[in-house]
Amino acid sequence: MTLTDKEAPAAQLPPEVDEAPEAGNPSRVIQLLVALVVITAVFIALGWGYLLLFIAILFAIVMLHEFGHFITAKRAGMKVTEYFVGFGPRLWSVRRGETEYGVKAIPAGGYVRIVGFTSTEEVSEEDEPRAYRNQPFHQRIIVASAGSAMHLLIALVLALILVFSFGRATNNYNVAALEHWPGRSTPAALAGLRVGDTIVSVNGKSFTNPNSMTDAIKDASGTPLRLGVERDGKLIHLTATPENGKGIVVDGAKLQNRGYLGVDISTATAPISAVDAPYAAVDTMWQLTDVEARGIGQIFSPSGLSDLWRQLTNPKYAQAVANNPNLAPRASSIVGIANVGAQAEQAGLASTLLLLIAINIIFGILNMLPMIPLDGGHVAIASYEWIRTKRGQAYYRADITKLFPVAAVFIAVLALVSLSAIFLDITHPLHLTH
Repeated sequence: MTLTDKEAPAAQLPPEVDEAPEAGNPSRVIQLLVALVVITAVFIALGWGYLLLFIAILFAIVMLHEFGHFITAKRAGMKVTEYFVGFGPRLWSVRRGETEYGVKAIPAGGYVRIVGFTSTEEVSEEDEPRAYRNQPFHQRIIVASAGSAMHLLIALVLALILVFSFGRATNNYNVAALEHWPGRSTPAALAGLRVGDTIVSVNGKSFTNPNSMTDAIKDASGTPLRLGVERDGKLIHLTATPENGKGIVVDGAKLQNRGYLGVDISTATAPISAVDAPYAAVDTMWQLTDVEARGIGQIFSPSGLSDLWRQLTNPKYAQAVANNPNLAPRASSIVGIANVGAQAEQAGLASTLLLLIAINIIFGILNMLPMIPLDGGHVAIASYEWIRTKRGQAYYRADITKLFPVAAVFIAVLALVSLSAIFLDITHPLHLTH
């Protein structure tokens, strides 16, 4: 499954015009705290505690992204004037030195404002030497890419927690649950599979990748399979015959026209040493990066956009994708990410960590696409200017206004996918439990 979402604008936001900052107005602080308490109470009363927690985690991730820009700009001597949570009218703020910190009314992310982030921004003469655009090439690259670097750092830390807590992922499968098929026994139940079993082979062949078992089952409707199963430290063999899912409804979802055993499986893990843990964490990140990068490419490909249109115009197909996210790549908005995150939290810490790692990788990839207003666009501009600058001559400054028409098309496509994702996430929310 691939989740995509347009992240809150980063350091490149244009200046906002609003009231002068209030130096830590106590009444605003109290109002803000009361509002947070009320919102928390409402979510808990509605049974949405997991959802609220995941939304808070997403906020933390976005602000850590902005902190990456903030701290690198500060260390480079650039002038940073604002670091805010939210957008729109200011609810509360406090100034420390030349930087204003605070909270704004629209909880759609956050931003940091660095003076002179683009060549078109008007900057006072006294601030010009500290403007982003006048800094050395390497510092501009570091600041512009710091947000995505922060996402990769978060993903690495989470991956280390994952492998230390649960071990190294293997190609074997744990039986997490046995499904209930109305009016009939599942092939898994008839074969004698139990929760806690570890499936290590099919027809004497061990698994070579995370999809081996699924591939073997879906292509074997009506064909007996000999399963190698580890149970209580012993290897036993069971025979299971996958059944075609056509016409079978499980928890309100129709199964596809392929083979099923009627069992929920999870990736089996093996203990890992402290020495091997970093390698396993990086390998986990690499595998997820490969999957998510391919997914992003599929979503924005002609076939992916065509499939998105099919989901928007065909409610039955949209529901089928929602019930089985592997059926087709689907972008997810902040609504969908929060929904999937709540499901992952209920499924356990390992599922939550994997989802958060994937989210950070996706945010990191999307932000480095070489197109303004994304961070990767500013990296591309800085690189182009550096290449065009000749030794001994004034620094070449690109006219970014020439990129505006292309950027407008890019933003339009991104907005279309994002709005479509919001609609689908509301009308046909993804289900990961099946």
